Amino acid sequence: MTGPGRAGAARTFTAAQAGLFNAALQQLRGGSAAAALPLARQLVAQAPAVADAHQLLAMCLADTGDAERADASFRTAVRLAPGNPVPLVNFATWLRRVGRTAEALDGFRRAAALAPGHAPAWAQVGLMELDAGRPHEALEALERAVRAQPRALDAWMGLAAAHRATGNLERAEQALRKVLDAAPAHAPAWVNLGAVLRLQGRADEALACFTRARDAGFDSPELRDALAGTLVDVGRPGEALGEARQLVARHPGFAAGHATLAHILWEYGPVLAADEDPLHAFRAAADRQPDNRELQVALVAFLLQSRRADEALERIGALRRRDDHPVLAWQEADACQALGLAERAEGLYEALTAHYANHPGFRNARTRHLLAQGRWREAESHAAEAVRLDPRNQEGWAHLGVVWRLLDDPREHWLCDYERFVGYLEVAPPEGFASIHAFLDELEPVLARIHAAAREPVAQSLREGTQTPGRLFGRPEPLLVAAGQALKRTAERWVANLPTDPTHPFLSRRAGQLRFAGSWSVRLRSSGRHASHVHPEGWLSSAFYVSLPAAIGAGRDEGDRAGWLQFGQPLETLGIDLPPRRVVKPERGCLALFPSYFWHGTLPFTDQAPRTTIAFDMVPESPWDRLTPAPPDSTRIERHA
Repeated sequence: MTGPGRAGAARTFTAAQAGLFNAALQQLRGGSAAAALPLARQLVAQAPAVADAHQLLAMCLADTGDAERADASFRTAVRLAPGNPVPLVNFATWLRRVGRTAEALDGFRRAAALAPGHAPAWAQVGLMELDAGRPHEALEALERAVRAQPRALDAWMGLAAAHRATGNLERAEQALRKVLDAAPAHAPAWVNLGAVLRLQGRADEALACFTRARDAGFDSPELRDALAGTLVDVGRPGEALGEARQLVARHPGFAAGHATLAHILWEYGPVLAADEDPLHAFRAAADRQPDNRELQVALVAFLLQSRRADEALERIGALRRRDDHPVLAWQEADACQALGLAERAEGLYEALTAHYANHPGFRNARTRHLLAQGRWREAESHAAEAVRLDPRNQEGWAHLGVVWRLLDDPREHWLCDYERFVGYLEVAPPEGFASIHAFLDELEPVLARIHAAAREPVAQSLREGTQTPGRLFGRPEPLLVAAGQALKRTAERWVANLPTDPTHPFLSRRAGQLRFAGSWSVRLRSSGRHASHVHPEGWLSSAFYVSLPAAIGAGRDEGDRAGWLQFGQPLETLGIDLPPRRVVKPERGCLALFPSYFWHGTLPFTDQAPRTTIAFDMVPESPWDRLTPAPPDSTRIERHA
């Protein structure tokens, strides 16, 4: 808490009372609330009209666990100082601490309204909005906090988190560098800067940030987990494996660490640890810690993602006999659905619907089940609720497209106009190259070096191939920088020619400027393909063809489409036999663009030469992303204790 203002106390207390106040405050700040409490009671008896006396008493009561009396004393302090934001901030801070979050947010907002230049109030409003999953609302409050107090490091940290949550990684980086300019040894800022840089694809810089935080004495399982993942991104999977092994040895209950180790072994194990089951350590840790729900849930999730639903179901059965948490029931429903146990899955989904009524992801899962059962109208209802809850829910819109197609509803064409919404364009070569083919001749070996994995990642549509780690566009290789620039220009030109429609989930988000939300390369081997899928994190998705086997180039007619890109065929596990709506023949140097909710996949091919592509997701720049903090106004900065 902020603490009562000493400057105010000197003006309102007598000298003797001020001494008593300071003695109690010293005890409180030293962690001796019980010793401070009788002094605070004495002070209130001597100065019942002074707000700081009641505020001090409230803090002592709060720290000694007397919530009812703390609440009453805080309210008295607020009433006695109606124009002072400090008692309100302290009261709201305590309310937040005891879980009364709605009242706390209201208190911080009232304090900010009383004193628009009071940085702590605005900072707390922003941090609470961020915790509540409202990053755009958080941005406004945190911008006001840093304008009022440019050295408010907590506010800058919160602002960075809000920008990161809205996808504006550049602004997040700027905010974190503000913190580090003021406090170069601020280890959490180094950790968060590393995370932001990693999301931008700047893995070498991210690794330097994580290393600096660790060398400064900061250590946490989260930091070590980030280090392991970043070592993979920079092409050092052997070191990443060692880091991950150390992590789970030191923190055997840390679920994310076990998941990271399993992912590394899954993709790189055939080269680094050929005889090791990727899940051996994960299973052993879960067996030793049956009451660690987070660990159990993470293991079951990995089993489901790696298409081991039978093992997942067996493990869930044992777990649910001890722990009937809804998340385990949801996992059991998903496992049953994957194994074709439709009746059992239905019972579980139905029982969970009330609990997860406002969860778009659950609505998506329920929709998939209903589609697989042929219950199209019910599926439509859940898919519609999924996009109502989250209008940018790409999977929800994809499901609606399938339902409307099955029902012969004309809205399918409105949503999924495959002729108008699939762009297929030749990409102009970057400056200095005579042709796009000449550029690709140099780019392809660069990509080949980054493809160090032995198998595809878990939980991806990729089959028989590899995917590059981290974010491709953000890496320092000049040819990759040039590729990213060329593809971004091409995508923005195509988007500029799209029509506008404020009612349409794709067209309503059209903007002149786009940014990458993800980028990677895929190399398919013989028999490789992409199962039909959508991109949940995107708005505009893509496929750019870098190298193609001869078998793909030979396709001349509908009967020979090996390796082609197809749209409109739904997720194969739904068991719905619908042909694709559009099929596109890949051409080297060409770029396919389409809404991220379009079902898309590739047909397998048998040529031994690899099929290399670059893929990326883009999202429009948001108006929120362009907010710039105004210069601080010193006349509005209050000094507070």
